Amino acid sequence: MAQVLDSVRTAREAAGNYSWREAYDAYSSVGPTTLDADDLERFAEAAWWRGAPDEAIGLRERAYAAYSSAGDGRSAARVALALTDDHVSRGAFAVAQGWFANADRLLSDLPESPEHGQLLLAQAFAALFGAGDLEGAAKLFDRAGEVARLVGDRDTQVLALVGKGRSLVKGGDVEGGLALLDEATAAAVCGELRPFSTGLVYCATISSCQDLGDFRRAAEWTEVANRWCDRLDVSGFPGVCRIHRAEIMRLRGEWPAAEAQAIAACEEIHDFDRSVTAGGFYEIGEIRRRRGDFAGAEEAYATAKQLGRTPEPGHALLRLAEGKVDAAVAGVGRALAEIQEPLVRLRGLPAQVEISVAARDLKTARGAAREIEEIVDSYKIGGRRTLAFDATVKLAAGRIALAEGDADDAARMLREARDDWHQVGAPYETSQARVLLGLAFRRQGDEDAATSELDAALATFEQLGAQLDADRARELLGRVQTRRTFVFTDIVDSTRLLETLGDEKWKKLLARHDELLRERIGEHGGEVIKHTGDGFFAAFDNPKAAIDAAVAIQRALDAEIVAPDVRIGVHTGSAFKTETDYGGQGVHVAARIGAAAGASEILVSSETLDGVGGSFRLSEPREQVLQGVDRPIEVVTVAWR
Repeated sequence: MAQVLDSVRTAREAAGNYSWREAYDAYSSVGPTTLDADDLERFAEAAWWRGAPDEAIGLRERAYAAYSSAGDGRSAARVALALTDDHVSRGAFAVAQGWFANADRLLSDLPESPEHGQLLLAQAFAALFGAGDLEGAAKLFDRAGEVARLVGDRDTQVLALVGKGRSLVKGGDVEGGLALLDEATAAAVCGELRPFSTGLVYCATISSCQDLGDFRRAAEWTEVANRWCDRLDVSGFPGVCRIHRAEIMRLRGEWPAAEAQAIAACEEIHDFDRSVTAGGFYEIGEIRRRRGDFAGAEEAYATAKQLGRTPEPGHALLRLAEGKVDAAVAGVGRALAEIQEPLVRLRGLPAQVEISVAARDLKTARGAAREIEEIVDSYKIGGRRTLAFDATVKLAAGRIALAEGDADDAARMLREARDDWHQVGAPYETSQARVLLGLAFRRQGDEDAATSELDAALATFEQLGAQLDADRARELLGRVQTRRTFVFTDIVDSTRLLETLGDEKWKKLLARHDELLRERIGEHGGEVIKHTGDGFFAAFDNPKAAIDAAVAIQRALDAEIVAPDVRIGVHTGSAFKTETDYGGQGVHVAARIGAAAGASEILVSSETLDGVGGSFRLSEPREQVLQGVDRPIEVVTVAWR
């Protein structure tokens, strides 16, 4: 018995000093059956902090029963409110509501106490995060804070400040909200609060800063919160803080470390809080998507969705990166249709701009960009946009201006977006702006400036491990070789035809020629790269499709009453792809083969026919000397009649 009493005394003293590991071990050596209600409650809190939430819930249920049996309604209500929080975190809202109703019933006929303030606090947070009733939540936080002040409950008083601060920020009173959050965070830093309250204060402050795009302030408080967690040597809140840290690290470009932080955090808090864990898996998905790990990102987004968090806009951007534009459009549109809160919508609207531009739906893109600017201007700090928010507005506007062909306006906006993101310290976002700015410079005819921006973006993407973005930058710089089948067509004796037919008839003949060729190229999966006036330059994924298209072109022209003679050259080779064109030896050879073809002839390099030659009737091969090519090329004629 003496040993049991010694262990209990040790546990109580440790719990009083927030030494949860020591308290948990001492209580565990005794076991719950010999403990009174107060010790069961302390044992439960120690179990919670040691990362055993199931055990904590069981111990709290025992403590509740013991307090109820002893007729201690206040203490029973306090434990019932703790159980309410436990089950809300797990998404068991019906169970949580049952425990809350018990607490409300127990306190209804009792004089005001700290538990009454805690009851009001729980109602206020439900109004804020559940119902979204910002005005009602603010009033409840005021009432909770006043009750807490009267009964001397500093923790509830400060948490009421935090809650009201969050309500004001969400409602657009940014200055007033941040002032309350700063006041509450100062209390946490000074050590006035219990650990649980301190953790909530840090989380609320960091989340508000991130919501407002104030990543500098968010990073500062994240470091403070993580130092606090490291000193505690506990589970639970450290996981939450690690997710905040992962978000900041991802923004700074520290992707491998950010992913490791997020994975560790999700493992630690999985049993504590489904909502926060879901956010952690979403963050993992964001990191993997940027690295080009599509399978890993898909898995992380799916886990986030299973835990109750929408995987958008990240999942829609993943679909866009996979080339599934329709799925991306549907995903981001569906997500935004379900969101009303402005700051939450702001997380998805930039993705809608990017996806809509890719889908050539500029009307939707412009609408999303206008909404971004309206929201950003409603949440200024000190009368000014935060750098990240300003960069978001300008990047969206620049992206749209580029799509509309306004290179001058695009360059102006994108230059400012690049500079803002650089000041934020976000290398990936800076480089995204650089790529678009490079395109704007190129369309202005300033190739040196374009190359400089694209080179800088490429270097950063390679350093970050953003493989797809790096490939895109190389492609725009003309440093990515691709192997495709190239087709050149040309009208034979076009000058003579123009003189014979006259301008009007020539225009009609040329328009019909262009229509027929575009149709046949498109029908066979080709891409028109360039219209040369008298012909077309097209690219195909495989030789058979290219030759089938060439045969279809000659047959379609032959079926016309009046049509020009067209020569066609086909060659498969390597080339550099730029934004709108191809260049390099493969293209050069294809163009020269086309120039060497005769009227109504389809002339193809023999190497192009490797593996598909049996599908066509061919002439005997011959050596063809091509201008600018250092060796003769073996070619054949494809019989199409």
